[in-house]
Amino acid sequence: MKLYNTLTRRKEVFQPIHKRWVGLYTCGPTVYNYAHIGNLRTYIFEDILQRTLEEKGYTVKRVMNITDVGHLTSDADAGEDKIERAAKEEGKSAEDIARFYTNAFLRDIKALNIKKPKYIEPATRHIKKQIALVQQLIDKGHAYQTNSAVYFDIATFPNYTKLSRQLLEAQRIGVRDEVVRDPEKRNPQDFALWFKTVGKFKHHLMHWQSPWGEGFPGWHLECSAISTGILGQPFDIHTGGIDHINIHHTNEIAQSEAAYDKPLANYWLHAAFLIINDDRMGKSKKNFVILKDIQARGFDPLAYRYLTLTAHYRSMLNFSWDNLKAAQNAYENLKLKIQIVLTPGNKKDANEKKFKSLTETFQKDFTAYIRNDLQVPQALAALHTLIDEILSLHISKPFSKKQVKRMSLVLKAADAILGLNLTESPTIPEEVKKLIEEREQSRVHQQFMQADALRKKIRTLGYEIEDTPLGPFIKKVSSTPNT
Repeated sequence: MKLYNTLTRRKEVFQPIHKRWVGLYTCGPTVYNYAHIGNLRTYIFEDILQRTLEEKGYTVKRVMNITDVGHLTSDADAGEDKIERAAKEEGKSAEDIARFYTNAFLRDIKALNIKKPKYIEPATRHIKKQIALVQQLIDKGHAYQTNSAVYFDIATFPNYTKLSRQLLEAQRIGVRDEVVRDPEKRNPQDFALWFKTVGKFKHHLMHWQSPWGEGFPGWHLECSAISTGILGQPFDIHTGGIDHINIHHTNEIAQSEAAYDKPLANYWLHAAFLIINDDRMGKSKKNFVILKDIQARGFDPLAYRYLTLTAHYRSMLNFSWDNLKAAQNAYENLKLKIQIVLTPGNKKDANEKKFKSLTETFQKDFTAYIRNDLQVPQALAALHTLIDEILSLHISKPFSKKQVKRMSLVLKAADAILGLNLTESPTIPEEVKKLIEEREQSRVHQQFMQADALRKKIRTLGYEIEDTPLGPFIKKVSSTPNT
């Protein structure tokens, strides 16, 4: 299995630290608002990664943080705390804001069939670990105090930019006019490990006692404390969006490796942006779409998951309502074809030699694609090719129950990676079943106008009939999306 390692800028054969399990850390959401679908694209990629590792035979020990304190409106050390600002705007406590949007996030990942990580860890549950890490850095000469904060001194960590590969001058986040520097900072790029409740943070809603006075942790600190505390250091894989490379993940590496003199993670994987109208989707740009928006327009969340699988995780993906509509149509048609393919029609095996050749070739190709840095678009294309060829065989000479059972196992193995619920048949209400029976009787008696009227009525109830030589098949369709 090969993965593209951002740290080395090349694909590498994956060699886990432990024989039977993999430590996987995935940067989670800052819970001050709903996760937008660009965020969710990254979580789908991480889900595919986990599923692929499991297909390879590993147990995946996956950890995800929940940022419920310390993430300022700038990814550096400027602005307000995002949770605190949301609490003030909505007239709620910071805890209520974090709880509400954490639950919303968990609902979203469930709707997208993303496996829930084994460990979901709010930053506020790990304050002691974060304080201990700051103390470790102070004791080793990598951190210093000012009147307003404790900072990491990047001058003590020569390989500070090894992940981003940027010149330090390019990392001067603070040169923008709106950023007010702490005049006691030794270097412009030094980043806050701990903010003291003084100055603009004097009345910060969340604060804890520390050796440096009351305060709260900087955003980058939580990931180092949580990942190392649960997975050890080094662990196998660290993931996130490409926007984390230059600041957040760079700072994580610096503080973790300076504290413990060993790598933080062996492989770093990053997902590319989802763009909308040729611009990056983001809350700060106010051009973001959330999963509820998609559902409100009549789209299945798994149609969005399908859309994300049509582009490699390291390639930008353009979102539009037309693209999503096309993805939903492709997804629904694929499920319908699978429903037909998994319906036996003969007692004896049919076209067995060709059947076996197609399924074995597909399994080999599919596995090769996903193990080559998660080439999911190619794997999905291979699945479409298989289904079309198998369907053609099945229509000409239907398969036996044994062949259908084998086909079902092949598809379930592929869907264990794709997570699209491909082999699940739609649940059909009794009202719709009766209309289907009435339509069949109308067709038998050549009452075609009545049959057509019943078909249209069934369509208004959210189901569509596809007539085939093997009989009528039905698929559930969403209400016509308002695009």
